[in-house]
Amino acid sequence: MKPSLSTLLLSAALALFSGGACAEQADRNKPMNVEADALRYDDAKKTSVFTGRVVLTKGSILIRGARIEVRQDPDGNQYGVVTAEPGKLASFRQKREGLDEFIEGQGESIEYDSRANTVKFIRQAQLRRYLGATMNDEMSGNVIVYNNSTDVFTIDGGVAQGAPSATGGRVRAMLTPKPDAAAATPPAPAASAPAAALRATTTLDGEKK
Repeated sequence: MKPSLSTLLLSAALALFSGGACAEQADRNKPMNVEADALRYDDAKKTSVFTGRVVLTKGSILIRGARIEVRQDPDGNQYGVVTAEPGKLASFRQKREGLDEFIEGQGESIEYDSRANTVKFIRQAQLRRYLGATMNDEMSGNVIVYNNSTDVFTIDGGVAQGAPSATGGRVRAMLTPKPDAAAATPPAPAASAPAAALRATTTLDGEKK
């Protein structure tokens, strides 16, 4: 099936959104720390289930939700599934490599895969890019998949699956263009003319003193 024009336009927009910078790559090898009200650990399955106001940190990554299930494979790769409280959204935040920029996303559930280095936001999915403390870009849809390694985003509006969506089954995006470097640089102040030199005179209003 050939991609639609809207899909092609969205792909181009996402390429602009990526800006050539990747998410903080060191996060992948940082330890995962979790705070919660309760924990259930299954050693045979290598799974940990945290419940109650869960906060997960991994380097610059910050994830919040009502329930987080974490699994680790024999190679040490970690997989997490975050679930929000009813009527609320789970959240994800991560710094971008070498920039004062942050990616922030929300969804009813979030899936984190450290092996594929991807984050998946499911239902009422939202994704935003912040320049410092200022929001620069914003996207929403039914499902958003964010690749930490390549900074590539894919967004599904949910029309094909018939899934209910806050956006009515449509993908929505607000992308702020980067300021022109020349326009962003204030013009240099014009050189002021030299002050007129004072000189002595023997007349006042054209008459001699």
